[in-house]
Amino acid sequence: MALQINIENAKEVDALVEEITGLHAAIAKLPSLNPSPDVDALFTELVTACVPPSPVDVTKLGPGAQEMREGLIRLCSEAEGKLEAHYSDMLAAFDNPLDHLGMFPYYSNYINLSKLEYELLARYVPGGIAPARVAFIGSGPLPLSSFVLAARHLPDTMFDNYDLCGAANDRTSKLFRADTDVGARMSFHTADVADLAGELGEYDVVFLAALVGMAAEDKAKVIAHLGTHMADGAALVVRGARGFLYPIVDLEDIGRGGFEVLAVCHPDDDVVNSVIIAQKSKDVHVSGLHSGRAVGGQSSRGTVPVVSPPCRFGEMVADVTQKREEFANAEVAF
Repeated sequence: MALQINIENAKEVDALVEEITGLHAAIAKLPSLNPSPDVDALFTELVTACVPPSPVDVTKLGPGAQEMREGLIRLCSEAEGKLEAHYSDMLAAFDNPLDHLGMFPYYSNYINLSKLEYELLARYVPGGIAPARVAFIGSGPLPLSSFVLAARHLPDTMFDNYDLCGAANDRTSKLFRADTDVGARMSFHTADVADLAGELGEYDVVFLAALVGMAAEDKAKVIAHLGTHMADGAALVVRGARGFLYPIVDLEDIGRGGFEVLAVCHPDDDVVNSVIIAQKSKDVHVSGLHSGRAVGGQSSRGTVPVVSPPCRFGEMVADVTQKREEFANAEVAF
């Protein structure tokens, strides 16, 4: 029975890698990654292939598949930035852009992801959370995560959003110009996380976007830097992988960075990010933690909980398709 399962898993892995390789080749041939019917169709197909649970362990792929995966992640990063910039410009044309965020086809994803992260923080951070200040590292040109968290879950919290790209921050400032509530609690800073030091100690929670630190060693350096400068007891939320879409986050790197991992979530629904909740600690016990797609681990409080929400992936695909159809004419109008 075990042998049969292994054979079936191997066939499933081979089939998925072959499918992803074909999609990578098609995406790489596109003349541009700006939003268009061809770009949208290929990336929708890619997400559809990657989101359902599978036995693929991307850390064990051969050199050729690893090279393909790294190239695909770079393409995903570029396309995601262009998609967000495109919709940010569209939204900025409205008198109050925040009233029209539903135009973005993946807005429901951000609603679900932010709700998941807030609930994980509330459940697993000792004493719960009521943060006065939050930092979001890698906020981009369309900071939906910060907006949803501020508007729906943290109504009294100040948010500092950091991004390397000055143009991205120029776009975001236009989105919040007319809002006297959430807009008044949002600040945007053009900075490299490596250049932040004392200010990191002022935050109760720091969110690290999935595409900050594209290579594993870069991600580890960012986490170590945060661990050096964040305050003891502050929470860190690290967004991680669907292994073909985003860089993998190694739990041991989080432990070595000075954090205790409190919970790990690999959603099997419409949320395409894994989520890791950690806390800055003077006394971090990292033995027993597993890297990559962790199935468990030990913290100073015992076993690290691994959370998997109910699957709503089919609803997400239907919603995205509907949104794209609804706003196709609106995109042309702008």
